[in-house]
Parts: sequence; structure tokens; C-alpha cells
Amino acid sequence: MTKALDSAAAGRWVSLETSAEGATLRLAGDWRLPSLATLGHALQTARSVRPIVGIDGQALTALDTAGALVMLRHLQSLAVDPTAIAFDNFSPVHRRVVEVVLSRLHEITVDPVRHRRGIVAEIGFQTESLGHLLLGHLNFLGYVAGGIGSLLGHPWRLRTQELAAQFEQVGIRAIPVVALVTFLIGVVFAYLLGLQAARYGANIFVVDGVAIGMAREFAPILVAVIIAGRSGAAFTAQLGTMKLTEETDAIRVLGLSPMDVLILPRVFALVVALPLLVFVGDVMSNLGAMAMAAAMLDITPATYLERLSVALSMRHLWVGLAKAPVFALFIAVIGIRMGMTVSRDTRAIGASTTSTVVQGIVSVILLDALFAVVFQALEI
Repeated sequence: MTKALDSAAAGRWVSLETSAEGATLRLAGDWRLPSLATLGHALQTARSVRPIVGIDGQALTALDTAGALVMLRHLQSLAVDPTAIAFDNFSPVHRRVVEVVLSRLHEITVDPVRHRRGIVAEIGFQTESLGHLLLGHLNFLGYVAGGIGSLLGHPWRLRTQELAAQFEQVGIRAIPVVALVTFLIGVVFAYLLGLQAARYGANIFVVDGVAIGMAREFAPILVAVIIAGRSGAAFTAQLGTMKLTEETDAIRVLGLSPMDVLILPRVFALVVALPLLVFVGDVMSNLGAMAMAAAMLDITPATYLERLSVALSMRHLWVGLAKAPVFALFIAVIGIRMGMTVSRDTRAIGASTTSTVVQGIVSVILLDALFAVVFQALEI
């Protein structure tokens, strides 16, 4: 007896005949690549409680390797050995197609089933990944330190033109965005402090809060976050693209060291530029606070500057500037390493660039917290 399929469309391609010995699939129509999705649905619809013992191809009008592969994969999904199946009434051409696919079926790999990890396994996996990432950054930091030590013994290897170009990119061209952001933060900071200070008639102490807070904490961390998103991401994108286009390999073929050409100029440029940008941030944030204090608290610019000279000691200024080279070193190491180790895949460049920004910002915040603890312990 012939069992009808669940849909009329599926019946155009497959019908199922059952007998005492088992079930036979009868194939019909055009079994080629354009109909692949429909063929898969038709086979899934043709289910039998009896094991499949044969396939009849008398009604086939066309068959290619894609159609034959779908058929054989369906048999495997039913735990049926395709080599034990009887292929009846196939034309010589169609039979040859089936034989070719069947002979290579063992070479076709099936994507493994991905099991979702439980919460404990996921925590362990992420912890292990984080450990490998931190170890890689630490190894690369040592690699950079070795390159700096080698350069000290051979200072003529420093590529001054590349260093100047990188300093222009990460330093000079970053001044507008740093100045704008820190100016606005100074305005906001003075406004928030002024709202509270005005209640107690302590308007003048807004200068102390803005000056010390921006110099010690806010200017260094804000500028470092901006540079992590700007220059750190740029390092990863540039070096990742160079690796993808095999430019780094070409540098090695020419007998040049990527350390001298690509890595050290970027590290030195960022380490020198970030303290200067932090100083720009200190100045602009106080200008913003001065403008807000004049408009909101009736503190004239002359009064603001006079109080600033009293409230802001050089100790606070040097604390903020001392953080900047450390922030810059970590941002540079993360950005460069992520670019140098990116896989040769355009999607990987985007993923690594995004990861660089996140890692750079997190590292800056963690380092700032560490500095705060150390300076508190040293009473600085």
C-alpha cells in the first residue's frame, strides 16, 4: 500500500510504500540543487514506523550530487546504513551519481552538536579564557620591554619619522576631542558642586573640588578612556589590516623588525602624548568650571584663579600626570597585541577592535583604583 504524505507539495517528490519486509522510498521529479530545501522538507514528511529497506528511482527526472547527498544524509539521520539499501529502477546516470556520492560520504564531516554549557561550566570557561588573555598580555608586555631594552643599546634603530607620525595621530589630532570633553565635564562638575555649595554659602570651595578632583582623578581617567577608544582601537584596526594584507610578513621579508617599525613607535608616541593630553584636560576642565562659576556662583575669573593657586598644589597635579604614562603603556600594549594576533579574517578585525576598547577602558579603571589605594596608603 502507498501512504500519502502530509502535504501535496511533498508528494511531488517522495512517496512511501510499506510492506512486510519494510518501507521503500519512491523518489520523483527534479532532485537537483535549486530544489534542495523542498527536498529536505519532503523527506522529513515521509516517515515510517518500519525501517527503510529500499529506494526506488523510476520516477526521477533529474538527479545531481546535491540531491543524492540530501537523500543519503536523510538515511543516516534515521540510523540506516546507506550501503545496505537497495537502489532500484535508477537509470545508469542517476545510479552513477548515487555511487559517487556514496563513495565519498565518509569524507563529509558533520558539524558537531553544540551543547549549551551550564552556569558553572560557563563561569569556568570564561575564567579560563580571561586567564589566557591576561597571560598573553603579560607575555607581550615582556616582549615590548625586551624591545625597549634592545633599543637602549642601539638607539639609532629608533625610527623617528614613524614616531613623529604616530605622535601626530595619537597626540596632536586628539587635542580637540580631549579639550571639548574635559571642558564640558568641568562645566558639569562645577554645576553639580555649586548646587550643593550654594546652600551653605561655600561657593568658593567649588574651585577646590573641581581643581583637585580633575587634576587627581577625572582628567587622567577621562582622557585615558578617550584615548583607549580612539588610539587603542586604531592600533588594533591598523595592525590587524596589515596582518590581513600580509604587510607584516613583507616587513619581515625585507629584514626589518616589526618591533622597531610597528610596535615601539606606537608605544613611545602614546606614552609621551597621554600626559600632555591630561594637562590639556586639566586646563580645559578648569576653564569650563570657571565659566560656570562666573555664571552661576558669581565667582569672577580673577577670584577663581586666585583660589586655584591656593587650592591646587603641585602634588595633586603630579599625581594625575604620573598615572598617564602607565595608562598609556597598558592601552598601547592591549591595542597592539590585539592587532598583531588577530586571525586572518575581516570579521576578526572588527571583533578584536571592539575587544580592545573594552579591555582598554576596564584596564584604565582598574589601574586608577590601584593607584588610589597605593596613594592612600602612602598618604600622597
